[in-house]
Amino acid sequence: MLNEFKQFIARGNVIDLAVAFVMGAAFGKIVTSLVNDIVMPPIGLLLGKADFSDKFIALRGNPASLAEAKEAVPPIPTINYGVFINALVDFLIVAFAMYLLVKAINKMKRPPAEPAPTTKPCPFCISDIPVQATRCAHCTSELPA
Repeated sequence: MLNEFKQFIARGNVIDLAVAFVMGAAFGKIVTSLVNDIVMPPIGLLLGKADFSDKFIALRGNPASLAEAKEAVPPIPTINYGVFINALVDFLIVAFAMYLLVKAINKMKRPPAEPAPTTKPCPFCISDIPVQATRCAHCTSELPA
């Protein structure tokens, strides 16, 4: 069982997957920063100086901010729809980037080469015969070279 595990790990696909996972995690952090620090502030400004990361609905009490709700003893339960909106924008950006990546990779792939034909039509009876045949098996005509 240990040998099978070593063979599984040594295959290129597993190593490629591990590298992709690490790159995806790093890419996720970049996208999160892009959304929180660059995309959402102008959107919030256009919508009336709204900070989406601090938008919430308190289920008990009336805290002034999300931080105040979390620091209360006991913490005030909240529905953090602003954080959800930020996560949704994160997801859409990552999904679009992955779409563009897959589209580019698919363009780079060559179409599979068509196999060489193994038959050809007989010019006299139009039957399929092997490419290397010198005489038609169906009409017995001698084929030109």
